Amino acid sequence: MNVQNLNSFDPFADEGDPLGGNQDVGSQQNYLHIRIQQRNGRKTLTTLQGLPKEYDPKKLLKAFKKEFACNGTLVEDEEMGQVIQLQGDQRLKIVKFLTEEGIPKNTIKLHGF
Repeated sequence: MNVQNLNSFDPFADEGDPLGGNQDVGSQQNYLHIRIQQRNGRKTLTTLQGLPKEYDPKKLLKAFKKEFACNGTLVEDEEMGQVIQLQGDQRLKIVKFLTEEGIPKNTIKLHGF
């Protein structure tokens, strides 16, 4: 009696390495991440991380605060580097501001709600 279903067969054996040897698969290092965090009640906090090195975060924070009429701060995170925090939901305003400054829209990831 010969049963073919019991033979061990690997359907992906001839595919080789599906990742192509790329070590940065799933890496979030080349994206700007804009997130919203819920505080207490109706209060929210917008965070921006992953800013390229050619942009000065202090100057950018000052421009955000002036343009959006909100308060903000620059937080140093050991894992994410410098993170800009703004009061309120400023996600769409940040995306519009950054695209007008020349950052490609496909490098910006918008998270939340």
